Amino acid sequence: MRYELYYWPTIQGRGEYVRLALEDAGADYVDVARRSGGVGRMSKMMEAAKGTPPFAPPFLKAGKLVIGQTANILLYIGSRHGLAPKAEPQRLWVHQLQLTIADFVVEIHDTHHPLGPTLYFEDQRSAAKKRSGAFWDERVPKFLGYFERLIAGSGGPYVNGRRLCYVDLSLFQIVEGLRYAFPNNMKRFERKVPRVIEVRDRVAARPNINAYLTSERRIPFNEDGIFRHYKALDA
Repeated sequence: MRYELYYWPTIQGRGEYVRLALEDAGADYVDVARRSGGVGRMSKMMEAAKGTPPFAPPFLKAGKLVIGQTANILLYIGSRHGLAPKAEPQRLWVHQLQLTIADFVVEIHDTHHPLGPTLYFEDQRSAAKKRSGAFWDERVPKFLGYFERLIAGSGGPYVNGRRLCYVDLSLFQIVEGLRYAFPNNMKRFERKVPRVIEVRDRVAARPNINAYLTSERRIPFNEDGIFRHYKALDA
């Protein structure tokens, strides 16, 4: 089956977590909005009055199914491509971890737009500096420290043990994004979460991921996505 992924064509954003899973699995998919007329198709699907229209991208079309929300999409992909445990308790556990990552992604975005996405960064620079300071003092240690403990107790090199799951791919993206957005802060912090960094390195070395990262399919980080580099926020 050929999947259709719908997400904004110029940013990594939340769609990148889905792209990484599809790429690692070697799945046949098309990034619809990056093709001619694709954004229009995406908008039309969201505006539908019948069926199960998604609220916002990313969403995935798999046959007749239309699946929205990043964690929900990954639950579906993971179960079908060996990126999630087969046993229901562990499969739900991995889904729970992905939802935790989703919470962290919101906090990352709010470092540069703490007063809301409708205002320009320059209109909320002062608030963003305060938010970013608290983010590195309190939130990054809480979230990444949590995953560091999970990896240490998992019995294997990954979050859920010896086999990679889609949460490991998402952790890779978190590390890469924080390195881009906060290079100075991240350089200082990485020594506190060596196991998380090891997961990042293992993911980067996987053949399909390595090929993807060096291809044109991987959209570069930029100041329109979730991870944005503003020098004023990276003391």
